[in-house]
Amino acid sequence: MQPFDSASAQSSIFDALVAASRKYGAKKPILEDQERNPLSYTDLIRAAFALGRKIAGFTRKGERVAVMLPSSSAGMVTFFALHAFGRTPAMLNFTAGIRNLKAACELAGVRTVLTSHRFVEQGKLHDLIDALETLTKVVYLEEVRQTVGLADKLYAAAAAALPQQFRIATKPSDPGVILFTSGSFGAPRGVVLSQSNLIANCRQVAQHIALDPDWVFFNPLPIFHCFGLTGGALLPILTGLKAFQYPSPLHVKQIPPLVKDTKASVLFATDTFINQYARSAEPGELSGLTFVVCGAEKVREETHNLITEKFGPIPLLEGYGATEASPVIAVNKPGDNRRGTVGALLPGIEARLEPVEGIPGGGKLLVRGPNIMTGYLAPGGAIEPPPGGWHDTGDVVSISDDDWIKILGRVKRFAKVGGEMVSLTAAEDLAAAVWPDCRHAVVALPDPKKGERLVLVTDRRDAEPGPLLAHAQQVGAPELAVPRKIIRVPEIPVLGTGKTDYVALQRIVDAEMRRAA
Repeated sequence: MQPFDSASAQSSIFDALVAASRKYGAKKPILEDQERNPLSYTDLIRAAFALGRKIAGFTRKGERVAVMLPSSSAGMVTFFALHAFGRTPAMLNFTAGIRNLKAACELAGVRTVLTSHRFVEQGKLHDLIDALETLTKVVYLEEVRQTVGLADKLYAAAAAALPQQFRIATKPSDPGVILFTSGSFGAPRGVVLSQSNLIANCRQVAQHIALDPDWVFFNPLPIFHCFGLTGGALLPILTGLKAFQYPSPLHVKQIPPLVKDTKASVLFATDTFINQYARSAEPGELSGLTFVVCGAEKVREETHNLITEKFGPIPLLEGYGATEASPVIAVNKPGDNRRGTVGALLPGIEARLEPVEGIPGGGKLLVRGPNIMTGYLAPGGAIEPPPGGWHDTGDVVSISDDDWIKILGRVKRFAKVGGEMVSLTAAEDLAAAVWPDCRHAVVALPDPKKGERLVLVTDRRDAEPGPLLAHAQQVGAPELAVPRKIIRVPEIPVLGTGKTDYVALQRIVDAEMRRAA
């Protein structure tokens, strides 16, 4: 394990931004979005002071202020504006549904939500706004900007020249952001990441992979998700690389030409999205990429091969993380990219495995380090820290002698079939190998004879158990891992982060089983 200098993370987020400005040059363009108006460090700091001063007029120091914005320059200016004046951003997942959004605001004690008219109109989010207005005050950034006068602009200019004299001082241990877990297995939880947690994770990644300040990071992933916020925005901005923010990963036809036009070096994506971009892209549109960072779901062999065939040897670096870890725990390297793994542990992260009954060759992963969360939000506003600093990932993994990690599955995603533990992830991999162009998900249902049985949900219209069984026999996989029940659907439900929505999936399966009964 590489040593990590935890002292390098002992800064507030705003002071880290100021330090990056001094190190890489105040005039360096550092942030851009589809409006194509690049902001330098000075522009970003000045804008944060101008907006932050206005927000400070209707919020209190230390208040948790919700942000409901897409990945954009405005989203990141708002994030830093809150930090400049000692407020804590609570990033709202606008794809999570009314019930989850209201629950998130209640859990975090949010009284103010920052959003924009344009975003609400384009996203058709009026019902969400109506629901949030029963709990909070919704403030539109366009209206805030209209109140910025000459005095505010003069203040912002002076503050940008002397940022550490004007910003509200906060401690590295103070909250840096509140994020809400995706809820793929249930109700979202509020995760409090300290300012030093976020900075530490940026420093850990930068020590693990040598970053070139001339690179451009292209981030279409949402900043309400830690992968998009830390990896796609904070990491480049705090390490001198330009961060290009794009509001939705779903724009499959628009993103590839923009990747080429922005001269992007690094693209953040999930397996699903990069596969779609590759199929949609014209020759050459993705060829300029140095590498792609993939998280949130397993990268299929078919996706690796598709990229290589169409665009050349561009490494797809599969990584692994958790919101509670700010989020990166491990990631492959451009010069050491081991397919089938999620890479090596980042510097400074301790790991231990706890045995899981019935699963040899691995264990449940617990991690500890400078990037591990302050804790979960409890009802009433208290923060529950992880016991002894250890976060239980709930994932079953194996770790090589040189700390490379292979995911075997989630503890929740193992079924006991005929007395044997079977990985639902492994069952999904069987389907992906047989029908690589389609999406698949496997759930377990109670079975009176075998304890549990596997059900495959797939968008492959002609899927049948026969080819799965034949492939399992060919590769030596246990027959118990082959789903005998198959439900065909138009599409597999996914969350806004690109992960499979297992809650929605379970509802589909339950409804189908009731119909069949």
